[in-house]
Amino acid sequence: MLKRYKEQTKMHTVWVRLNAVVFFGLTVLLCLSLLAALSKLGHSRRYRPVIHKLELSRMKSLKNHGGVDRALLSFDLHADMTPAFHWNVKQLFVFVVATYATPTNPKNQIVLWDRIIENTDPSKVIREENVFVKYGLVDQGAELRGRDVELSLVWDHMPLTGNLHMGEQALDGRSSFVLPSEY
Repeated sequence: MLKRYKEQTKMHTVWVRLNAVVFFGLTVLLCLSLLAALSKLGHSRRYRPVIHKLELSRMKSLKNHGGVDRALLSFDLHADMTPAFHWNVKQLFVFVVATYATPTNPKNQIVLWDRIIENTDPSKVIREENVFVKYGLVDQGAELRGRDVELSLVWDHMPLTGNLHMGEQALDGRSSFVLPSEY
Protein backbone atom coordinates (compact mmCIF):
# COMPACT_ATOMS: atom_id res chain seq x y z
CA MET A 1 0.00 0.00 0.00
CA LEU A 2 2.84 2.41 0.81
CA LYS A 3 4.39 1.68 -2.55
CA ARG A 4 1.14 2.55 -4.36
CA TYR A 5 0.86 5.82 -2.35
CA LYS A 6 4.37 6.89 -3.39
CA GLU A 7 3.53 6.26 -7.06
CA GLN A 8 0.41 8.45 -6.83
CA THR A 9 2.19 11.39 -5.15
CA LYS A 10 5.05 11.49 -7.60
CA MET A 11 6.00 15.13 -8.43
CA HIS A 12 5.52 16.60 -11.91
CA THR A 13 8.61 17.45 -13.90
CA VAL A 14 9.90 21.01 -14.28
CA TRP A 15 8.62 21.10 -17.87
CA VAL A 16 5.05 20.27 -16.87
CA ARG A 17 5.12 22.95 -14.18
CA LEU A 18 6.63 25.52 -16.57
CA ASN A 19 3.99 24.67 -19.18
CA ALA A 20 1.19 25.19 -16.63
CA VAL A 21 2.59 28.55 -15.48
CA VAL A 22 3.18 29.89 -19.00
CA PHE A 23 -0.28 28.95 -20.27
CA PHE A 24 -1.96 30.30 -17.13
CA GLY A 25 -0.14 33.61 -17.72
CA LEU A 26 -1.21 33.67 -21.39
CA THR A 27 -4.83 32.98 -20.39
CA VAL A 28 -4.77 35.87 -17.92
CA LEU A 29 -3.23 38.15 -20.56
CA LEU A 30 -5.91 37.18 -23.09
CA CYS A 31 -8.70 37.86 -20.58
CA LEU A 32 -7.25 41.27 -19.68
CA SER A 33 -6.92 42.19 -23.37
CA LEU A 34 -10.54 41.22 -24.01
CA LEU A 35 -11.72 43.27 -21.04
CA ALA A 36 -9.68 46.25 -22.28
CA ALA A 37 -11.17 45.99 -25.78
CA LEU A 38 -14.71 45.67 -24.39
CA SER A 39 -14.27 48.68 -22.10
CA LYS A 40 -14.06 51.08 -25.03
CA LEU A 41 -17.03 49.83 -27.04
CA GLY A 42 -19.31 52.70 -27.99
CA HIS A 43 -16.83 55.40 -26.91
CA SER A 44 -16.32 56.74 -30.42
CA ARG A 45 -20.07 57.21 -30.93
CA ARG A 46 -20.55 59.11 -27.67
CA TYR A 47 -17.36 61.19 -27.63
CA ARG A 48 -16.68 62.79 -31.01
CA PRO A 49 -14.07 65.46 -31.78
CA VAL A 50 -15.35 69.02 -32.01
CA ILE A 51 -14.73 70.46 -35.49
CA HIS A 52 -15.10 74.21 -35.35
CA LYS A 53 -13.94 75.05 -38.85
CA LEU A 54 -12.87 73.30 -42.04
CA GLU A 55 -13.20 75.40 -45.16
CA LEU A 56 -11.39 76.50 -48.29
CA SER A 57 -9.06 79.42 -47.64
CA ARG A 58 -7.59 80.07 -51.07
CA MET A 59 -7.63 78.45 -54.49
CA LYS A 60 -4.06 78.68 -55.77
CA SER A 61 -4.36 77.05 -59.19
CA LEU A 62 -6.26 74.67 -61.41
CA LYS A 63 -4.17 73.31 -64.27
CA ASN A 64 -4.22 70.54 -66.80
CA HIS A 65 -0.88 68.76 -66.95
CA GLY A 66 -0.24 65.51 -68.78
CA GLY A 67 -3.92 64.88 -69.46
CA VAL A 68 -5.02 65.18 -65.81
CA ASP A 69 -6.46 68.12 -63.88
CA ARG A 70 -4.63 69.25 -60.77
CA ALA A 71 -5.95 71.75 -58.21
CA LEU A 72 -3.72 73.31 -55.56
CA LEU A 73 -5.44 75.00 -52.65
CA SER A 74 -5.20 75.92 -49.00
CA PHE A 75 -7.73 75.54 -46.19
CA ASP A 76 -8.41 76.58 -42.60
CA LEU A 77 -8.86 73.90 -39.96
CA HIS A 78 -9.74 74.23 -36.29
CA ALA A 79 -10.66 71.01 -34.47
CA ASP A 80 -10.43 69.77 -30.89
CA MET A 81 -9.57 66.07 -31.05
CA THR A 82 -9.42 65.59 -27.25
CA PRO A 83 -12.82 63.83 -26.91
CA ALA A 84 -11.69 61.06 -29.28
CA PHE A 85 -8.96 60.00 -26.84
CA HIS A 86 -9.35 57.60 -23.92
CA TRP A 87 -6.96 55.34 -22.05
CA ASN A 88 -6.84 52.73 -24.84
CA VAL A 89 -6.07 55.09 -27.78
CA LYS A 90 -2.39 55.29 -28.68
CA GLN A 91 -2.77 57.81 -31.50
CA LEU A 92 -5.15 59.28 -34.03
CA PHE A 93 -4.38 59.49 -37.73
CA VAL A 94 -6.29 62.61 -38.83
CA PHE A 95 -6.78 63.55 -42.49
CA VAL A 96 -8.76 65.95 -44.69
CA VAL A 97 -10.62 64.32 -47.58
CA ALA A 98 -11.96 66.04 -50.70
CA THR A 99 -14.98 64.33 -52.25
CA TYR A 100 -16.40 65.12 -55.70
CA ALA A 101 -18.30 63.44 -58.52
CA THR A 102 -17.51 63.27 -62.25
CA PRO A 103 -19.33 61.61 -65.15
CA THR A 104 -16.58 58.98 -65.36
CA ASN A 105 -16.41 58.24 -61.60
CA PRO A 106 -19.50 58.98 -59.51
CA LYS A 107 -17.53 59.19 -56.25
CA ASN A 108 -13.94 60.40 -55.93
CA GLN A 109 -12.21 60.77 -52.56
CA ILE A 110 -8.73 62.25 -52.27
CA VAL A 111 -6.67 62.82 -49.13
CA LEU A 112 -5.32 66.38 -49.17
CA TRP A 113 -3.60 66.64 -45.78
CA ASP A 114 -2.81 64.41 -42.79
CA ARG A 115 -1.38 64.47 -39.28
CA ILE A 116 -0.72 61.98 -36.49
CA ILE A 117 -1.75 63.04 -32.98
CA GLU A 118 -0.20 60.94 -30.24
CA ASN A 119 -1.74 60.29 -26.84
CA THR A 120 1.33 61.89 -25.26
CA ASP A 121 0.96 65.18 -27.19
CA PRO A 122 0.17 67.99 -24.72
CA SER A 123 -2.34 69.65 -27.04
CA LYS A 124 -4.76 67.66 -29.10
CA VAL A 125 -6.20 70.75 -30.76
CA ILE A 126 -5.51 71.35 -34.46
CA ARG A 127 -5.49 75.01 -35.38
CA GLU A 128 -4.22 75.61 -38.92
CA GLU A 129 -4.82 78.79 -40.91
CA ASN A 130 -4.27 78.91 -44.66
CA VAL A 131 -2.49 75.54 -44.65
CA PHE A 132 -1.37 74.40 -48.09
CA VAL A 133 -2.34 70.85 -49.07
CA LYS A 134 0.31 68.12 -48.74
CA TYR A 135 -1.17 66.15 -51.62
CA GLY A 136 -2.70 67.85 -54.64
CA LEU A 137 -6.29 67.39 -55.76
CA VAL A 138 -5.61 65.37 -58.92
CA ASP A 139 -8.33 63.88 -61.13
CA GLN A 140 -7.79 60.80 -63.32
CA GLY A 141 -8.90 62.78 -66.35
CA ALA A 142 -9.66 66.38 -67.21
CA GLU A 143 -12.95 66.61 -65.32
CA LEU A 144 -12.21 68.84 -62.31
CA ARG A 145 -13.37 72.13 -63.85
CA GLY A 146 -16.62 73.42 -62.37
CA ARG A 147 -17.00 70.50 -59.95
CA ASP A 148 -18.51 70.83 -56.49
CA VAL A 149 -15.94 69.62 -53.91
CA GLU A 150 -16.77 68.72 -50.32
CA LEU A 151 -14.12 68.85 -47.56
CA SER A 152 -14.42 66.56 -44.55
CA LEU A 153 -12.25 65.57 -41.61
CA VAL A 154 -11.69 61.85 -40.98
CA TRP A 155 -9.77 60.19 -38.14
CA ASP A 156 -8.55 56.66 -37.54
CA HIS A 157 -8.31 55.42 -33.92
CA MET A 158 -5.20 53.33 -33.28
CA PRO A 159 -5.70 51.56 -29.93
CA LEU A 160 -3.20 49.89 -27.64
CA THR A 161 -5.34 46.75 -27.85
CA GLY A 162 -8.49 45.96 -29.80
CA ASN A 163 -9.88 46.78 -33.21
CA LEU A 164 -8.98 49.77 -35.37
CA HIS A 165 -11.93 51.97 -36.22
CA MET A 166 -12.55 55.20 -38.08
CA GLY A 167 -14.66 58.25 -37.41
CA GLU A 168 -15.65 61.10 -39.68
CA GLN A 169 -17.14 64.54 -39.57
CA ALA A 170 -20.94 64.74 -39.55
CA LEU A 171 -22.56 65.45 -42.90
CA ASP A 172 -24.09 68.72 -41.75
CA GLY A 173 -20.71 70.13 -40.64
CA ARG A 174 -18.86 69.60 -43.91
CA SER A 175 -17.93 72.50 -46.17
CA SER A 176 -18.05 72.63 -49.95
CA PHE A 177 -16.85 74.86 -52.76
CA VAL A 178 -16.98 74.93 -56.53
CA LEU A 179 -13.80 74.72 -58.60
CA PRO A 180 -13.31 77.30 -61.37
CA SER A 181 -14.81 76.39 -64.73
CA GLU A 182 -11.73 77.65 -66.64
CA TYR A 183 -8.03 76.91 -66.26
